[in-house]
Amino acid sequence: MIINTYDIDGVIYLGRELDGLYPGPQDIIITGRSWEESEETLSMLNGKGIYNLVIFNNLKFDDKSRISSGQHKGRSIKRLIDEGYEHGIHFEDDEIQIEEIRKLVPGVRIVHIVSDLVEKENVRHK
Repeated sequence: MIINTYDIDGVIYLGRELDGLYPGPQDIIITGRSWEESEETLSMLNGKGIYNLVIFNNLKFDDKSRISSGQHKGRSIKRLIDEGYEHGIHFEDDEIQIEEIRKLVPGVRIVHIVSDLVEKENVRHK
């Protein structure tokens, strides 16, 4: 089975009033959001009817950056592949994170979602 992976901000979440892309039932969400943001993140996703597995960044909120978030996503995709998942596409909006993912997973297929609807820097979503 092929699984796709999805970023949240700029892909699934496009602001409080807008819906973005929805993952399929077996797809996995890999977010740069910190584990410290898991409660509000899961609440937002569940409110959209999304109950997929979410892999959170293991860094604290104040310690993460766009670069470290991209590295987290690349390591997570690599780990999923190493565990036997057949990876299809990663959906991502942040060009810095795309670059970091490609460093760790050469040849990964990424769909770059382009918009100006969400902030790319570290912001809390409450």
